[in-house]
Amino acid sequence: MEAELSFTTADLAQTRFALSPMWEVVTSFKLLRTGTEPPPHRRWAAQVRPRLTEAGLDRGWLAGLIPGDGYLADFLNPTPATPFPTLAEELAAVRRTPGERVRYELDLLDANARAAGRPSHSARFRLLREAPEAALAKVADEVETYWELALAPYWARIRQLLEADVFHRARQVAEHGAAHVLNELHETVRWDDGSLRLVRRACALTRAETGSGLLLVPSAFAWPRVLTRSVAPDPPQLAYPARGIGSLWEPRATPAADAVAAVLGRSRTLLLTELDTPTSTTRLAQTSGLSPAGVSQHLTALRNAGLVTAHRVGRSVLYARTAVADALLTPAA
Repeated sequence: MEAELSFTTADLAQTRFALSPMWEVVTSFKLLRTGTEPPPHRRWAAQVRPRLTEAGLDRGWLAGLIPGDGYLADFLNPTPATPFPTLAEELAAVRRTPGERVRYELDLLDANARAAGRPSHSARFRLLREAPEAALAKVADEVETYWELALAPYWARIRQLLEADVFHRARQVAEHGAAHVLNELHETVRWDDGSLRLVRRACALTRAETGSGLLLVPSAFAWPRVLTRSVAPDPPQLAYPARGIGSLWEPRATPAADAVAAVLGRSRTLLLTELDTPTSTTRLAQTSGLSPAGVSQHLTALRNAGLVTAHRVGRSVLYARTAVADALLTPAA
């Protein structure tokens, strides 16, 4: 099976890249629903899955809108208005989805569920059909909860990966042209004589179903596949695996720790090195040998300096290292 998207000169001129927090929400939630996450994401999934179960998100609104396979609700992935939209901006667009669009996509989800022998989420879907504005507000609230539990503590690391992918491909466009970059996105994506071909695709992807141009969205969680969105009059979207996913969750070496300790002190540097994975104050006290009060005091100072972020997860708070701290702990080349 193969999908084909034709290109005019204008379409190629309107092809662009963008990051999308909502694509990371959708692809990561979809990954967790499969039950057998791919090896690159097992470390992350092991930390996140218990939080989602405790919060009941494995049986909420997103569970109905993002099945483990097949079609998922396209209104969850509005077209980013800028190259680097915030989650709040994208959720505002989700809340504005017209009721007709919501009902059309719910029909597709129901058909997909019947074909797979799965029960439909009738109560929530009924509310989405009858009162889409109120129901979409509930969906957006659940997305925000999911974000805080599953993505916010790791966002600095994820965003760094996605930005690096976009900058790399921008250089490739400058050096080799857009056709070369399209051919390098994924093994199932091919540029051929004015058309973008997606092999092994069950769904159709034609210009008749989309607007002009093409939006390319790198994703940390799409691997090992590509996902598409085709909703006219918006440009088609293609979410593809970002480069470097294999090392995304690997512990990061901190060879510059001694030099940093001379400036920040050994206790604060020790905490930064422990924060390679988002961690609570209690856990940090256990692993560092510092008192809980001392850990809290140091974390406040590190947070004020922009080296640490705090994220509420249920009844606890997880602290995470920022990209600035990562750079600080990595020696200059």
